[in-house]
Amino acid sequence: MQHRPIALIGPMGSGKSRVAARLAQQLDRHCLDLDAEVERRAGQTIAAIFADAGEARFRELEGAALGDLLMNDA
Repeated sequence: MQHRPIALIGPMGSGKSRVAARLAQQLDRHCLDLDAEVERRAGQTIAAIFADAGEARFRELEGAALGDLLMNDA
């Protein structure tokens, strides 16, 4: 059975990663952390991306990573 992706959104520090990990475990599904993927691709932390290039650049990287992850999951 093919599953549709589930995305959790909300403010920073609201517990999305913790809830996502538990939900994935309960549903026996894979969990991806978009922030971790952005950091991996950029080779720097999100804080460093904000400091070096600003929020707009972070949002660009975030959008590209999300799009790639969703396309690869389909």
